[in-house]
Amino acid sequence: MERLSQVRDIFLFSCFTGLAYVDVLQLSRADISRGIDGEKWVVKKRQKTDTPSRIPLLPTALKILEKYKDHPQCLNEGKLLPVLSNQKMNAYLKEIADLCGISKPLTFHIARHTFATTVTLLNGVPMESVSKMLGHTNLRTTQHYAKILDIKVSEDMRMLKDKFKI
Repeated sequence: MERLSQVRDIFLFSCFTGLAYVDVLQLSRADISRGIDGEKWVVKKRQKTDTPSRIPLLPTALKILEKYKDHPQCLNEGKLLPVLSNQKMNAYLKEIADLCGISKPLTFHIARHTFATTVTLLNGVPMESVSKMLGHTNLRTTQHYAKILDIKVSEDMRMLKDKFKI
């Protein structure tokens, strides 16, 4: 099922970059550059807000880019990933969810939420950094993601409680 593994890979790429569907669709070689740390970064303006987004590429995202570098659709269109229409991506994600026994509706936009919560905030990346990578115009938009992270607050406080144990 090559089409499903391709959709899975592109969804995971978004989980590890936080890029929205349209930004992944438009991603080209020109959007990858060396960051201040010498590593590869995605540097592009978000289509929705025209706000700059600068995202260091994590190993999983780099592997996915490498996997598709010689894909015919990528070579023909000058893109980094062989992205299907948003409608098709979401239909195939629903199929993937069914195959995996996931009952929650799975859409491409969930990947962006996953990056904001599970990949970054829950792993201690400061909200200001997450906000900048997501290309949000203000911190309030990012704080929306943080509201659902009571588990992170609980973990942080447990570590603090351990320090105060006698």
